[in-house]
Amino acid sequence: MIHPKKLSINDFSYHLPDEKIAKHPLPKRDESKLLVFKSGKISESQYKHLDEHLPSDSLLIFNNTKVVEARLIFTKPTGGQIEIFCLEPHDQYADITTAMLQKGKVLWKCLVGGAKKWKEESLIKVIENEKNDLSIKAKKIEQKTDCFIIELSWNNNDLTFAEILHMAGLIPLPPYLNREAEEADKSTYQTIYAKHDGSVAAPTAGLHFTEELFKKLGDKNIHRDFVTLHVGAGTFKPVKAATMDEHEMHTEFIDVSLELIEHLLKHQPKPIIAVGTTSLRTIESLYWLGVKVNSEWSIVNETTPSLSQWDAYDLPQNITLIDALSALVNWMRAKQLERLITKTQIIIAPGYQLQVAQGLVTNFHQPQSTLLLLIASIVGYNWKMIYDQALNNDYRFLSYGDGCLLMKG
Repeated sequence: MIHPKKLSINDFSYHLPDEKIAKHPLPKRDESKLLVFKSGKISESQYKHLDEHLPSDSLLIFNNTKVVEARLIFTKPTGGQIEIFCLEPHDQYADITTAMLQKGKVLWKCLVGGAKKWKEESLIKVIENEKNDLSIKAKKIEQKTDCFIIELSWNNNDLTFAEILHMAGLIPLPPYLNREAEEADKSTYQTIYAKHDGSVAAPTAGLHFTEELFKKLGDKNIHRDFVTLHVGAGTFKPVKAATMDEHEMHTEFIDVSLELIEHLLKHQPKPIIAVGTTSLRTIESLYWLGVKVNSEWSIVNETTPSLSQWDAYDLPQNITLIDALSALVNWMRAKQLERLITKTQIIIAPGYQLQVAQGLVTNFHQPQSTLLLLIASIVGYNWKMIYDQALNNDYRFLSYGDGCLLMKG
C-alpha cells in the first residue's frame, strides 16, 4: 500500500458541473437521496429509510457543533465595505467555547475582504435595537501570513461574543454556492441537534436528519451519541500540492466527553457509524490519542495530547481499539477530566485503516479535496464508481445535496 504522503491529488478528480451543485436544500430534510454502498454493491434509497440499511444495535455518532454567523460586514465612513470572516480564536484562549464566552472584547483570527482599503485605525458597526444601540469595533492587531489578528470589542459587557455574532453576523455559506446567505439559511444550514457554537461550516451529513427519522432509528434499537468538532474554513482549503506530503492539513478543535469514550468502549464489538466526515475524524482521533497516552509519551508529557498530520501513520500500529480507548479513559480519570478538549490535524486517506468506525454517512464532496481522500480510504477506488452513479442519476452534490452510506469491508 502506497503511503498517503505519496498520493497525487490528481488521482482524486472528477468533473462536477455547476448544475449538479445543490444551491438550496430540499423542503423536507430526510427526503434527500441516499446512495448505499455495501459489500462492493450500490443501491439507492432516501435518508428517511436509513434505518432499513443499518443493523439493529448500531451506534450513530453525530457532530453537534453549531454554525456561527462568522461574517461581519463593516461600512467605512466613505461607504465602502470591509468583510471580516472570523476563522478561529486567538491562541491565548484554551478552546473555542472559552473564546465564544468572552464579554466586552475578544481576539480572533480572521480573513479580511478589502484589507488594502482598511486605512482607519478602527471600524465601527452599529446595530440598532429597542434599548441601547449596540456598537461593535474592529481593530487590526497583527497581520499573519494567512490571516489577520483582529480585536473585536462592543459596548455591552453583558453580551458574549457568541451573542454578538448571532446579532450582527451573517451565516458563512460555502463559497461554491455562489450566492448570498438568505434568512432561511439560518435554520436550514444548521442540524436540528446543533448545540455548541463554533463552526464556520455545517457538518452537512447531519442536515438530513429529522425527529421522525430519529424515532425510526430508535424503534430499530439504533443508538446515537454526540461529539463536537468545530468545523473550520480549512475544510474548503484546496489541495494545491502535487503530492500530499506537501499539503498542510487543516487543524480543528474537538470536544469529547468521558462518557462518550466510555460509550464507544461498551459498544464493542457492535457497529459504530459516523455521521459526517467531522464525526469520523473525531472518533478516529480518539483512538490515536489513546495510542499516545498508552505509550511512553504520557510519562514525559503532562499537557493534553493533540494530533499532528501524520500521527496516524507514525505512531505504533499494534494497539487494539479497546486498549487505546481504555488508556484514554484512564488518563482522563487520572487528570480528573470530564471532557477532552484538544486539536486534531490527522489526515485520513487511502492507506489508512479505520480503527473505530465501520461506516460513514456523508454528502458528496468536491473533486481534489481531502474529504474525497477520506472517502477513498473507506471504499478504495470504488469511489469513482460511486460518484459516477451519483452524477448519472441526478444526485445533488455538496453541502445542501444528497448523500451516501458507505460501509467498509
